[in-house]
Amino acid sequence: MTTRHFLNLSDAGADAIAAMLDDALTRKQARSNWPKGQVDADAPLAGRVLAMIFEKNSTRTRVSFDMAIRQLGGQSIVMEAGQMQLGRGETVADTARVLSGYVDAIMIRTDDHAKVEEMARYASVPVINGLTDASHPCQIMADLLTVIESGKSLPGLKVAWLGDGNNVLASIVEAAGLMHFDVVAACPQGFQPDEEAITRASGRARVVADPREAVEGADIVVTDTWISMGQAQAETKLAAMMPYQVDAALMAQAKPDAKFLHCLPAHRGEEVTPEVIDGTQSLIWAEAENRLHAQKAILRWCFGQIG
Repeated sequence: MTTRHFLNLSDAGADAIAAMLDDALTRKQARSNWPKGQVDADAPLAGRVLAMIFEKNSTRTRVSFDMAIRQLGGQSIVMEAGQMQLGRGETVADTARVLSGYVDAIMIRTDDHAKVEEMARYASVPVINGLTDASHPCQIMADLLTVIESGKSLPGLKVAWLGDGNNVLASIVEAAGLMHFDVVAACPQGFQPDEEAITRASGRARVVADPREAVEGADIVVTDTWISMGQAQAETKLAAMMPYQVDAALMAQAKPDAKFLHCLPAHRGEEVTPEVIDGTQSLIWAEAENRLHAQKAILRWCFGQIG
C-alpha cells in the first residue's frame, strides 16, 4: 500500500475528506461525557507511535495531536527541533529516514512548506503537515467539522475571509474547490493570497478589496491573527489591516444565522472585537476542540482505516 501523507487537503481528496469528517463526528459523539484520557472502545491505533516535531510554538496542534493518538490507543513522542540534531544541521531527509525506523507516523509543524515535502519524500511512514507558511490543512478539517456540526451543509456555503491572505486562507480556498462551497476574501493591497492558490479553487474563490462585499450574505465569517510568528514590520501591517477588523457592524452584513470562526490565538481589538469573538455567533471553542476530533480522523486516514 502506498504511504499516505497529509500535506494538503488535496492529498486526501473530496471523498476521503467527507469520510474523515463523518468519522470525526461519529467518534466525537460516541465519547460524550467520557474522561479525556479514556481510549476509544475499538482502540484503532493501538501500538502505533506518532512523532511530533515542532519548529514553531504550539498549543492546539500539540495538545490535539497528542490526545488524538492517545484516544486512538497509540502513543506520542514530542520533539522540539532545537533539541534535535535537526536543529544542529542534520538534514530533513536524514531525519525522516531515521524516524521512520522508530515510529509509525510523523507530524511536523514548521515554516517552509518544502520541509514537509522533503520529509514526506524520504519518510517511509505517513507525514502530516501540522502547519507551514503555505498551508494549514489540519485546521481547516476542524473548521469544516465545526460548520457541519452547526447544522450547515458545505455545498453552496458562502465563506467570507477578512484580513491577511495567509496559509489558513490558502487551505480554506483549497477546501472550497474540493467540497463545493464559495470563498470571498477581503484583503488589503499587498496582503492578497497567492494567485495560484485562488486558481486551485476551480472558480470557487475570489478576492475583493471591500470587507463589506466579502461578508454580504455570508454563512461563515473567518479571520486570523494579522501578525504571524516571526513576521517583521508589524506596525505597517496592522495599519493596513485595521479596516478589515471583524466587528458587530460587519457581522451584521452576513446572514442573520452566520457563524464566526477564528483558528486562534486571537488578538481581541485587532482582527476581531471582543463582542464578536465572545458573542453568540462565535464557534471558536467548538472549533478549537474539533482540532482533536479532526486529527483523529486524519491519523486513521493516514493508516488506511478511512477511505
